[in-house]
Amino acid sequence: MIAQRRRLAPHPAAADTLLYLDGVTVSFDGFRALNGLSLVIAKGELRTVIGPNGAGKTTMMDVVTGKTRADQGTVFYDGAVDLTRLDETAIANLGIGRKFQKPTVFENLTVFENLELALAGPRGTVVSLFAKLTLSARARIDEVLAIIDLAGKSTAPAGSLSHGQKQWLEIGMLLIHGPELLLLDEPVAGMTDAETEATVTLIRELNRSRTIVVVEHDMKFVRDLGAKVTVLHEGAVLAEGGIDFVQNDPRVIEVYLGR
Repeated sequence: MIAQRRRLAPHPAAADTLLYLDGVTVSFDGFRALNGLSLVIAKGELRTVIGPNGAGKTTMMDVVTGKTRADQGTVFYDGAVDLTRLDETAIANLGIGRKFQKPTVFENLTVFENLELALAGPRGTVVSLFAKLTLSARARIDEVLAIIDLAGKSTAPAGSLSHGQKQWLEIGMLLIHGPELLLLDEPVAGMTDAETEATVTLIRELNRSRTIVVVEHDMKFVRDLGAKVTVLHEGAVLAEGGIDFVQNDPRVIEVYLGR
């Protein structure tokens, strides 16, 4: 269940956007991880974010999810929700889900039990697993299992899954509450070619009903997604556009892609 939103008066420039960042700056011991970053994500959009290490990609997601506080700047969700005023839990309850690069699943529990815990929320592992599932809860888990193509693995320990399947399970754990915005950090890192292709299909399907921002280094994967690309460098947007446009931008070639 998505929490009630703490809405302000609509931000004029953020109208009709799901995620709006303007002039966001974050410094750590004098180093500017974000340097006046401005980024606009439309509702229903699929966006990929690329850039060299230290460009600010992770910090950007940290700011959006409340893990890191911006020193200055504006961060609005759905046009009228000021994310800078909320903590991590409140932001997650708005319908913003984040998947980190390394899967964080409960390997000793089954695939079904992992989704059950995600659905139950912060009730404690033992309480959650011994609570009786309602028919609607079981139906929701079955629905997510089908989406992430793990219905046939529902009774298998999560630890027995391939790396790619663990990534899909973690995405499923985010999907269980129906988030509107998914932030995916290098979702195909370490995957086989077949798993990567399946992840392209999964993300495109998920994008039919939600907004997705993908941070990734795999340029073939970025191309296969076919989404608008934002290139970050030194905490700000260096270039933005289609994959062919950014790959031929001399500045992007110099700082990230190489010649």
